[in-house]
Amino acid sequence: MMSVINKPETAATARLKPDLAGIPETMLWTLYDRAIESKRPDRMFSDPEAERIFNSIDYDFEKNYGAPTRLFSVRAMLIDAALKKWLARHPNGLVVSLGEGLETQALRVDNGRMRWLSIDLPEAIRTRELFIAPTQRFRHLAANALDPSWMEDVDPRSGLFIVAQGLFMYLQPSEVQGLFVEIARRFPGADLIFDVVPRAMSELTLAGHRQTPHYVIPSMPWGLDRNEIESTLRQWHPGLKRIDFLPYRHPSRRPALFEKLLDKLSWRRNKLQSLVHVSV
Repeated sequence: MMSVINKPETAATARLKPDLAGIPETMLWTLYDRAIESKRPDRMFSDPEAERIFNSIDYDFEKNYGAPTRLFSVRAMLIDAALKKWLARHPNGLVVSLGEGLETQALRVDNGRMRWLSIDLPEAIRTRELFIAPTQRFRHLAANALDPSWMEDVDPRSGLFIVAQGLFMYLQPSEVQGLFVEIARRFPGADLIFDVVPRAMSELTLAGHRQTPHYVIPSMPWGLDRNEIESTLRQWHPGLKRIDFLPYRHPSRRPALFEKLLDKLSWRRNKLQSLVHVSV
């Protein structure tokens, strides 16, 4: 569905009303999670730009998504940390963010020298540019991540880190494989980070799972349990240099040591969502 932002009828509010549906609408869900997290007194990380954008949008976030899950904030925080560590070694490097939506990661990790390329569908880029203007270092490209022509805009000579945050699960398994293999073939030496939902979650969404009575989560055709991920990726591309699993889970009030002990239970660990960092 084409995405258009319309001004609300009450101009005095000066807020924008999004017309988004399906997968593009999920950019509002993740924005909501990060913005509310950033407002918390015990926040895990600060994201003032997410707060600004959130406050500028006329949308009933709580009605559609319920209480913030905080899981999207954990995901963003972990990817931030991986990017900052990588940028310490590649200060002039290029980060390519696929299906970025309203993510503000570039602003959170900017070292003043890095370059950033945000790639998303044309309607998503139009929505993004209402709030985040492209610059010489932070470029926007309206393109489908599955169309390899975007790779022609990528110069990996100073280092390349590709982020596919909240993307692969919405693709067909063959599409994920094709995109992964092409990235590995075209950009040897690059880093890639992405998240994977377990099979049970994939199956729930294919059956039309509701997050709330007012919101059906878009279908997620690609899901793998954690114990399947490494073997699947190495089957796709045997030459992978490294595959790391980041500690991606809902924030818990239980002691960290207790959580680590629970994670040693393979039946539990394999059914959690995964955040994977690959060196190709």
